[in-house]
Amino acid sequence: MRLVGEVGRLLTINVALLLAVIVFFRLRQRTEARSRFDEKLTVVTVLALGILLAPTPVGQGILNVLEQLAGGVTQASR
Repeated sequence: MRLVGEVGRLLTINVALLLAVIVFFRLRQRTEARSRFDEKLTVVTVLALGILLAPTPVGQGILNVLEQLAGGVTQASR
């Protein structure tokens, strides 16, 4: 049973990596050259990437960094 979880996590990371590459190349396009459909597709792709990354250790690390950054900004504004 443990092997199934590890294989599932490996698959999730590979799909997330593929989506990250797609997002990278889509965001390199000039903003003026995008249609409404292209913008919506980019948003959906980024959301799917976020959903895939969230439960992984990489996603948890990103969340921790963002929490520390938000905490630092909050303390600096006081």
